[in-house]
Amino acid sequence: MNTLMVVSAADSLTMKDGSEHPTGFWAEELVEAHRTLAEAGHRITFATPGAKAPTVDQISLQPDQAGGEEKAAHLTSYLEELRPELEKPMALSDVVPLEYDAVVIPGGHGPMADLATDWDMGRILIAANDAGMVIAPFCHGPAALLSAETPETGFAFSGRRLTVFTNEEELTGGTGENTPWMVADALAEKGAVVDSGPAWESFVVTDGNLITGQNPQSSVDVARQVLASLPD
Repeated sequence: MNTLMVVSAADSLTMKDGSEHPTGFWAEELVEAHRTLAEAGHRITFATPGAKAPTVDQISLQPDQAGGEEKAAHLTSYLEELRPELEKPMALSDVVPLEYDAVVIPGGHGPMADLATDWDMGRILIAANDAGMVIAPFCHGPAALLSAETPETGFAFSGRRLTVFTNEEELTGGTGENTPWMVADALAEKGAVVDSGPAWESFVVTDGNLITGQNPQSSVDVARQVLASLPD
């Protein structure tokens, strides 16, 4: 199976007060999803806007955020192994969606800064959705879904059930009151049906070919659901 893993290339997010907040992808999300899919035999291709090497959110490698010293060391080591691939991702503009079996989008706040408004991200998602391909964004990754809208057809995921990092999680453990916009609210305003589970616990919603996870704790379960949703 061929999986396209789309990763944000943003390294900062402009906050409500105009300040710049360092960001990128969340280590646990990329690592655990990649590991689960790779161990199952998936061939994974990284893609970013402009083929820019993605930046890991350094906060996600701190032991208190990663789940302890041992987990932080594991994440750091795994990312080091992936470095050759992460430093030379494919450009989103070069992606031919139907060459893949699934599109997986880990979070971190980065997708809010670039994937949410990236034209090629929208093109990929619309084509993948029209073809019934598995689409699996999680945590802040569902911000990328906002790009899948055209004046002719509207928002591609209107009426679809999904989950995403909740307002509660953003306010209590994310970027707080200075968050420029809430991804859950933005998706609901576009017409998505947003579900949520308990804060900081794995919660996955599957609606046809769309598989979404609420938070970092959902990373492995999202990847497992991707595996379960694809033919053997």
